[in-house]
Amino acid sequence: MASQNADINEAILASGESTLERATARAQEQTNELFNISLNIAVTGETGSGKSTFINAIRGLSDDDEGAAETGVTETTKEPTPYKHPTMPRVVLWDLPGIGSANFKAKTYLKDVKIDNYDFFIIISSERFRENDKMLAKEIQKRKKLFYFIRSKIDNDIRAEEGRRNFNREETLSKIRRYCEENLKEIQNARVFLISSKNLSEYDFEALVFTLMSDLPEQKQKALLQSVPVSSLAILEKKVKMFEKAAWAAAFLSGGIAVVPVPGLSLACDASILVTFFTSCYHSFGLDDKSLDRLAERVNKPHLKSLIKSPLVLGLASDSAMRLQMSALAGQSVVEYLCSLVPGVGSAAASLMSFGFTYYLLQKGLKELADTTRAVLREAGLQ
Repeated sequence: MASQNADINEAILASGESTLERATARAQEQTNELFNISLNIAVTGETGSGKSTFINAIRGLSDDDEGAAETGVTETTKEPTPYKHPTMPRVVLWDLPGIGSANFKAKTYLKDVKIDNYDFFIIISSERFRENDKMLAKEIQKRKKLFYFIRSKIDNDIRAEEGRRNFNREETLSKIRRYCEENLKEIQNARVFLISSKNLSEYDFEALVFTLMSDLPEQKQKALLQSVPVSSLAILEKKVKMFEKAAWAAAFLSGGIAVVPVPGLSLACDASILVTFFTSCYHSFGLDDKSLDRLAERVNKPHLKSLIKSPLVLGLASDSAMRLQMSALAGQSVVEYLCSLVPGVGSAAASLMSFGFTYYLLQKGLKELADTTRAVLREAGLQ
């Protein structure tokens, strides 16, 4: 973090008419780096297994949304196809052709799809896992890469069974899980998750996310957690804790900027830091209009958006969040600037003031966004 502040200070002190603009842009770039971490997820499986629908669901999209992965009963994936997350472009889900297809023979599959490009593999099946799936898992394991099995379309299985006289939902799920595990018994440490891409709040999606959180390196965990939809209160609380840590780092960045006596710089950079931080929270928590509309439709509660009373959420929705923070920052910025002009202790005082005030605003805004999301989840019945 100290090197980041040094980079910003160097940009600030450089000559030229656009020093303020360039320094502000650099501050925003540094803030973006707190949230915009690369993650590449490979998704593979046979035709009709639900790969594309899963990719769309993770990205918070419906199958008919603009930019959604193409779905269908015929093979639509001819080569590895990247699908960027709509608000985190460095998080990419790769739709891989099924192993054994015309252009991707089993023996050379991992080489052909460039295995080293991916952080982990998702192997999907809507029925039983085939020999090619198991062979692929063994090869991935040899390369010391992470892989996970997803038994998809579980909602279809439940609907097919629930008309039976002695139907028991938990017993049915246990039966499907045992069948999958028996099918994969030759794979060491095979982990199977029962998923409905149409409703991530059901079944094993939360367990999948938490398993990935324990397996991935820390930076990749942040990218994953920020990008996945809020399908439960437990996932939301994980996100909140992550953003609490990020708030400290963002405030530290603000403190580093405040030591340089350039009029207006601290105000401009702090406003940029705040807006970037709150915009990331806003999308990650699913408070944007598209996410709320999709949730309201799924739980059949069209009034969900009427619960949104938070000025910060409403400001972010109308792109006026910058103005929301300017009035709070303006007075503080003047004090920081005056402090920074005092030799010796002035710079330190300005830095501490900027850190403390920015951290306060970040924490206050984060709580407002989190409380709003909790209220939405409670009303939607997602606990």
